[in-house]
Amino acid sequence: MNSISLLFSASLIAGIINGVAGGGGLVAFPALLISGVPSINANATNAAALWFGTVASTVAYRREFTHQRKLLLLLSCVSVMGGISGSYLLLHTSPAKFSALVPYLMLIATLLFIFSQPLMKFLNKRSQDYQQIRLPLSLILPLQLIIATYGGYFGGGCGILMLALLNFTGLQNIHGINAYKSWLATCINAAAIVHFSFANKIIWFEALIMAVGAIIGAYSSAYLARKLHPLWIRSFIIGVSLSMTCYFFIQQLNKI
Repeated sequence: MNSISLLFSASLIAGIINGVAGGGGLVAFPALLISGVPSINANATNAAALWFGTVASTVAYRREFTHQRKLLLLLSCVSVMGGISGSYLLLHTSPAKFSALVPYLMLIATLLFIFSQPLMKFLNKRSQDYQQIRLPLSLILPLQLIIATYGGYFGGGCGILMLALLNFTGLQNIHGINAYKSWLATCINAAAIVHFSFANKIIWFEALIMAVGAIIGAYSSAYLARKLHPLWIRSFIIGVSLSMTCYFFIQQLNKI
């Protein structure tokens, strides 16, 4: 019962965080590990639980999918391929090796989150003062495949990497970039979840509990966003994720 309360509370907070600032996975994933879920199962279950949030974001941005349909189709296909490749790599990583990688993956995701604020300011400035460098598709698609593979394998910070890449695709508007990012994240996670399901790596009871918490949190975030300063939310996420990263590093050292 305590683990259920922990997972529901963590996913509720993750849903609020995703609605206000992004980065909820940095709270939800450690909660699964702390509750005793094995690391690979925790990663798969976290992807399934928080997938509903990316679907909701995609629906909210549906009016933004009016330009560059060919680009969207190509990026979607590449994202599905990457989601399958990343989940394949995860399923063929031994639990011991993945557990050893967790502190480093958490550190990478945390650093990406910390630097996401300057990135968003940069993207907003470029969208207002449109001096865009556009990369060719022959470079965009392989880069998206790499990002999607990382997303299927772990996923923390994947959205931030996609925001950076999408800025060089010719999309002229930050809302359009966010719309594409939400849809591509949905594609990556959907492909990974199907793969994880066939491998029986998702613990569905915990995933559904967390999905309910995440949905309630996401719905509440519209109200809380008016009450809470985003800086407080970001500071909370950074504090929790850095603490969890240190905790997992200490655990690894104790095993040596």
